[in-house]
Amino acid sequence: MNQDLSIVSLIMHASLPVQLVIAGLVGMSLASWSVIFSKFFALSKIKAGNEAFEAEFWSGKNLNELYNNVNGKQGSAPLERIFAAGMREFLKLRERRVSDPSALLDGARRAMRASFQRELDAMESQLSFLASVGSVSPYVGLFGTIWGIMHAFVGLSNLQQVTLATVAPGIAEALVATAIGLFAAIPAVLGFNRFARQIDRSAITMETFIEEFSNILQRNAGTPSGHQHGAD
Repeated sequence: MNQDLSIVSLIMHASLPVQLVIAGLVGMSLASWSVIFSKFFALSKIKAGNEAFEAEFWSGKNLNELYNNVNGKQGSAPLERIFAAGMREFLKLRERRVSDPSALLDGARRAMRASFQRELDAMESQLSFLASVGSVSPYVGLFGTIWGIMHAFVGLSNLQQVTLATVAPGIAEALVATAIGLFAAIPAVLGFNRFARQIDRSAITMETFIEEFSNILQRNAGTPSGHQHGAD
């Protein structure tokens, strides 16, 4: 008698614990793919927004004018929010008659660093989930496989004659769990590595901008309020 060894048939004939393991792995895989797609589009949007703002920033536009354009802007890029945080604190200290250039610069840098950390935390959100799926899924699948093999051998103990035809279906059912575990883990690991590299590059871009903008603010610290020069 021919055995149906298709994936669906193997899952349907597997023991309940193995089916529960497979259901959990499929759920983890779907969730990780959702994170992968959302993260891909979000990081692509961040990169494009940062590049557009950098081009505008280095075009030589007046800093006050640039600040008015980005302050409170909906859907702004991380670099825009970092710039706005630094400029806001710089202008606030100016309004309080703080004249010490080092105090002005330190306040602006602290505001930018705090904004930078918030942006980095937002970009890194859900990465830990991908890391967990990538590291845990193979072991969950292996647990399902071990349980399935144990269940198959217990069933074979009641048979008088054991042949390859009687062993193969039970072993195949068990191995499906490992296969699905790997199917869930591999995209999660690849996605995590790719996004981690992208976030590292974005972090370097933002930190470089903070240093460059700090140098510009240092040059403008002695300039009368309302006459901040642009980047050049």
